[in-house]
Amino acid sequence: MPLTTNCPHQPYCEMREQTDMRFISHLTRNTFAIILAGGRGTRLKQLTDFRSKPAVPFAGKFRILDFTLSNCVNSGIRKIGVATQYKAHSLIRHIQRGWSFLDGRFDEFIQLLPAQQQIDENQWYQGTADAVYQNLHVLRRYDPEHILVVAGDHIYKMDYGRMLAFHAKHQADMTVACIDVPIDEAREFGVMGVDEQDRVIDFVEKPQNPPHIPGQTDRALASMGIYIFNAKFLFEQLERDAITHGSSRDFGKDIIPYIVSRYRVFAHRFADSCVGSDHHKPYWRDVGTIDAYWEANMEMTKVTPELNLYDRDWPIWTYQEQLPPAKFVFDDDDRRGTAVDSLIAGGCIISGASVKRSLLFSSVDVHSWATVEDSVILPGVDIGRHAVLKRCVVDKQCRIPEGMVIGVNPEEDKKRFHVSPKGITLVTAEMLGQGAATPR
Repeated sequence: MPLTTNCPHQPYCEMREQTDMRFISHLTRNTFAIILAGGRGTRLKQLTDFRSKPAVPFAGKFRILDFTLSNCVNSGIRKIGVATQYKAHSLIRHIQRGWSFLDGRFDEFIQLLPAQQQIDENQWYQGTADAVYQNLHVLRRYDPEHILVVAGDHIYKMDYGRMLAFHAKHQADMTVACIDVPIDEAREFGVMGVDEQDRVIDFVEKPQNPPHIPGQTDRALASMGIYIFNAKFLFEQLERDAITHGSSRDFGKDIIPYIVSRYRVFAHRFADSCVGSDHHKPYWRDVGTIDAYWEANMEMTKVTPELNLYDRDWPIWTYQEQLPPAKFVFDDDDRRGTAVDSLIAGGCIISGASVKRSLLFSSVDVHSWATVEDSVILPGVDIGRHAVLKRCVVDKQCRIPEGMVIGVNPEEDKKRFHVSPKGITLVTAEMLGQGAATPR
């Protein structure tokens, strides 16, 4: 698919149909990814009291950040910076343990970029754009052609190489990844107004009347918070924004609205780069509330989940603790260790208890005659005899006393625990009176 002679990648583009992978690999090798992983995630309530949102465990063995990092590595982008800020200890420890396999000899790395008051001794990261701006000295050191800016707190599989190819093909200054959503749901997102070629002509944050997709009055393109910039262009815009009075230093609020009418900005449709999603429906989840977090984990227990975690071509990498296999003991009529429609991680012991439609992380002990249904149990939890847990999220290291019932009577649960709008009960060690928690 030949492009005009103005394309900086002309030698690659002219032969793209014959050498597609070489074209994309050139782009990915010369891309620096910066992952924004400093957010607290306040809507997750006490689940983020001791960890940032990207560090929250997900799907039995992963952290939320693992999905973004895996997308980078699997896409061939191996120059990665992770910008951290809020209670980053747990996240840093996880990256150090599980993501040390990249080889610096081949210019592969994951660099931690904590807020360091680079600009002002009284100023931490002020917004998404500022988090990148304060690390310009790091980005310039590697002289990349493109910068990938991506949030580290969503669950999805995406080939960023395809998005880079789209960016180069359209000779864009900036490309925004977008997901196709019903027009009524678009009010919760930043929405891209586009023309027939998907060039962005308007951008509005959480609009009451979202602009629709051309020819589809019932659909809109919502920003996923994934951006590709030509590196020099990004540096110029960040430096301009840094001296602009009144700017909130945010991509969605300041950078994008400014450049849409002045430069070439395109919307890349997520469906064109989504990986491993069954049912021909692109899978992307914002697990920013207790309800959304619980629902996304529960989806993993289905016979055929929408997100395929068993895809060997696009694996999700993580830190894997060395643990024995899950164990199920006792086969008496009144005491049988069983788990049905559930995910059970290594190190778990189901001792004469019943587990249904639940997800148990590593080293969870469920003792005799206990019942766990429709629940997400994080690592190291001990569930006592005769206990009943239904529609719960239980944080790390909790000890559920013998006979305790949670998730059956919401009014009683509200006296001790957090109950979400949809009736999901969040339980932490502090709520159980089991002392101050350590970073986790």
